[in-house]
Amino acid sequence: METSFSAVFLSEARSILEHVDADCLERLARGLAEVRDAGGRLFILGVGGSAAHASHAVNDFRKLCGFEAYAPADNVSELTARINDEGWETCYSNWLEGSRLGAQDAILVFSVGGGDPERNVSMNLVRAVELAAARGARIFGIAGREGGFTRKMAHVCALVPVVNPNRTTPHTEGTCAVLWHLLVSHPALQTSATKWESLK
Repeated sequence: METSFSAVFLSEARSILEHVDADCLERLARGLAEVRDAGGRLFILGVGGSAAHASHAVNDFRKLCGFEAYAPADNVSELTARINDEGWETCYSNWLEGSRLGAQDAILVFSVGGGDPERNVSMNLVRAVELAAARGARIFGIAGREGGFTRKMAHVCALVPVVNPNRTTPHTEGTCAVLWHLLVSHPALQTSATKWESLK
């Protein structure tokens, strides 16, 4: 009997989770906690599906972890004005400049490839990472493939392993949601109970 697509996809997802570096996630949780506990802010950046993840994660980091957190893509008016007037490449970095990104703050990048300046991919993430490095802000990421520019520049970047190159994007984005939920549930970060778990 032929194995179904659903069974194959779920098997790939299990394999990915089995090979994610748990020690890296521990370092990521501790690094984020250090930023929060020192009064820093967290800016979560993503493009496409990862922008939606960033918005969801901002909610979780704020509500569950007591983090002052923001996502540039949440303000569609400012984002599209910056794209229209200043260009796609600088829409996030200019937004971060307007937010006075500083050494006490951090960025957290969600990306399938992490940005690639040589191939001109996700350049708004690349410019944001460059700005964070120039300002001395902490750089964190969850990325697929080899992590690209984000991994190269990050203090800590968790990698989502590639188990099937034909499904890198869905697996990376799906796993990213699992990993940020791990982070907001981590004892080093979580300060408030989630609703259902708080019900007796």
